Amino acid sequence: MKLADNKATLSFSNGSPSIEMPVYSGSVGPDVIDIRKLYGQSGMFTYDPGFLSTASCQSGITFIDGDKGELLYRGYPIEQLASHGDFLDTCYLLLKGDLPNTEESASFHKLVNNHTMVNEQMQFFLRGFRRDAHPMAVLTGLVGALSAFYHDSTDINNPKHREISAIRLIAKMPTLVAMAYKYGVGQPFQYPQNNLSYSGNFLRMMFGVPCEEYKVNPVLERALDRIFILHADHEQNASTSTVRLCGSSGTNPFAAIAAGVACLWGPAHGGANEACLKMLGDIQKMGGIAKVGEFMEQVKDKNSGVKLMGFGHRVYKNYDPRAKLMQETCNEVLAELGLENDPLFQLAKALEKIALEDEYFVSRKLYPNVDFYSGIVLSAIGIPVNLFTGIFSLARTVGWIAQWNEMISDPEYKIGRPRQLYTGATRREIKA
Repeated sequence: MKLADNKATLSFSNGSPSIEMPVYSGSVGPDVIDIRKLYGQSGMFTYDPGFLSTASCQSGITFIDGDKGELLYRGYPIEQLASHGDFLDTCYLLLKGDLPNTEESASFHKLVNNHTMVNEQMQFFLRGFRRDAHPMAVLTGLVGALSAFYHDSTDINNPKHREISAIRLIAKMPTLVAMAYKYGVGQPFQYPQNNLSYSGNFLRMMFGVPCEEYKVNPVLERALDRIFILHADHEQNASTSTVRLCGSSGTNPFAAIAAGVACLWGPAHGGANEACLKMLGDIQKMGGIAKVGEFMEQVKDKNSGVKLMGFGHRVYKNYDPRAKLMQETCNEVLAELGLENDPLFQLAKALEKIALEDEYFVSRKLYPNVDFYSGIVLSAIGIPVNLFTGIFSLARTVGWIAQWNEMISDPEYKIGRPRQLYTGATRREIKA
């Protein structure tokens, strides 16, 4: 962050003296006006519901240019990382700032693999949940409980502790997600097998059973790895901001990540791909492909209340750069599993075709986003819809922990304390 050449001047129409505020520039992106002294100089706060126009921190991890449709991890385009790298190398990049060389990559992969098991008592903790509990409810509890089992790495002021916690969280999340799934379906847990890749190991823990050997399908393994990369971080979104705000109190990293998991559970955030599958299911009940055109006409009618899920994005005003990669992966997975003619997936393709060609959607840039395709891929792999957000949590853990660690290391960091515009009752007295 450097001081910009210009300054911002805030003037008032009521005759109060003007206030001069410094302007800072990042390496790319819009400049920011430093309003930290605004209240002291004017007695006023800014009002910004949802913090849509407020930079809450400075960060060097992820950058999004919504107009260009660009997503960078530490400066690298997401397209290059997803096409040429693997998830753990991306984790290394997000945590340490640079891609690993061959030796660093091998060492980091080994380190993560050595921490994939969880304390055996976690199984007994898990049994306290109902079998039909939502996996995200279970996962929130399991992640928060890690601090009770691994309290030897919760000193946030110790860089070594922070590093150990980061590795433990990245390594154990696939195990916890798989445990939550197996518990719900009544199957025995599968211990991790560390000679497999990160994604291959997860597939085996999810779908393997003790009575037969599980062979990892390389196409599905690569698809899952790509999903993890594409969801690893996404700037200061709701769950990342939650992790930062929670962590700003000085709480341990496991608690902060559990808060992120809870935030991600919301349908407006991590549940978006689940909503896409539900929408496709609803169209299927209406009559399937024959009703796609009718459904899209309802979407165009503002009075119908029908929403098109999985298209457009709050940040990307152009094509979501992750969507094209996910589209390719989607086609590969459906071809591998022989599902190209599956009615639900045919329906998704018909919906996609209209959205990419119809002037109404094209002019509004309502392109398919990453949630549209990832939901189809996860469903094809065999992951149940109620676990989609758990997969998202698994992938996003590295971004959360990198952002949390960056915040702890920032000399300007302090406990978060948003202000408010109070509109309640003024002072009143209780009558004797």
